[in-house]
Amino acid sequence: MTRTGPSSGPTDPEDGNTQETAFTALLEDSAEDLYDNAPCGYLSTLLDGQIAKVNSTLLRWLGYTRDQLVGHRRFADLLTVGGKLYHETHFAPLLRMQGEIGGVALELRAADGTRLPVLVTSTLKTGTDGEPLLIRTTLFDARDRRAYERELLRASQEADLERERLQRLVATLQRSLLPPVLLDVPGMEVAAHYHPASPDQLGGDFYDLFPLGDGRWGVFLGDVCGKGPDAAAVTSLARYTLRAAAVYAPDPLAVLRNLNAVLYQEYKGDDPRYCTVIFGLLTPDGDGFSATLASGGHPAALLLRADGTACYQPTPGGLLAGIVPDAPFTATTLRLAPGDTLLLYTDGLTEARTGGATGDRYGEEDLHAFATGLAPTTASAAVAAVTDLLTTLGDGVDDDTAVIALSVPRARR
Repeated sequence: MTRTGPSSGPTDPEDGNTQETAFTALLEDSAEDLYDNAPCGYLSTLLDGQIAKVNSTLLRWLGYTRDQLVGHRRFADLLTVGGKLYHETHFAPLLRMQGEIGGVALELRAADGTRLPVLVTSTLKTGTDGEPLLIRTTLFDARDRRAYERELLRASQEADLERERLQRLVATLQRSLLPPVLLDVPGMEVAAHYHPASPDQLGGDFYDLFPLGDGRWGVFLGDVCGKGPDAAAVTSLARYTLRAAAVYAPDPLAVLRNLNAVLYQEYKGDDPRYCTVIFGLLTPDGDGFSATLASGGHPAALLLRADGTACYQPTPGGLLAGIVPDAPFTATTLRLAPGDTLLLYTDGLTEARTGGATGDRYGEEDLHAFATGLAPTTASAAVAAVTDLLTTLGDGVDDDTAVIALSVPRARR
């Protein structure tokens, strides 16, 4: 029986060869077109740098014709003066040593004298015997990248300037919340230090020392909850309230009750503001001073005695100022004799970490041992030692710290 329809026999070998030849020619044409019109520049040079082949993309970037470059120019001739020096002293030697070098930023000079920033990658092509034959170079247009880098640099510089302005503003405002200098107290040496944890944020620590008449002096030190402008506003209010209240009624417990009433009335509601505070009334007493300290949730003061011992002066039960309408406060009275030093501080010191941000807390026991090692001392020496300690703790101090010391000088012999 005879079958009809399309032939299922073998393809004519001659037709197959024709198709394969056409496909090969198409591939070769596509490869050449890809080389010549690639989105990057291609360049082949002899070992002495003379240009042997260049694609249309690079010619278009630079504004040259092929005849102007091939066989007439070297790659280094296309570089700026600085680029040519770098090519001769670094690029070419490294290429010979390594056989390849990539990602180098250079600038080419176009035919019209303009500059073209490029990223250059070169590879040394070798023969079967391992000997170098020519150099193949790929160049990427870096104009967009250069513009981006310039914009990034400009933005970075503006950010640095803005941060400097912010830090100057913060430092100025911080100084306005502290006394510019501590007044001289007859018969007593005083010293203070403020350690900001960050130059970019306003802290809430404050202190002051001021006369009350009849030889008496008021001293206070506190720490407002939070940071920034809101904390600074509370700090300013607390500082001036304490001074005014002490002039009106210098009893330390009455002073803190007045502060509590003002803060609670001003900040009660959804956004309460409060602070820890210790207020002291200093009264001359023979060759020393009597000190009555009232505390509202503040760390206990340290008394460094002339006999070389140190002890806390606790005022347990005192509540934060401003958190409830009738906060309880407690007081204690002590005597500062010649050679004694009283140290007041905020909790930025005792909550610092000894091993950086992840270390153990520098607690009350550590501070007691530190103070015992200092005693007997003076106000200036004690504050200097605490300042050095804070510097040593470095990044471990993550909260602002204020310290004020008062000492009675030893009697001159």
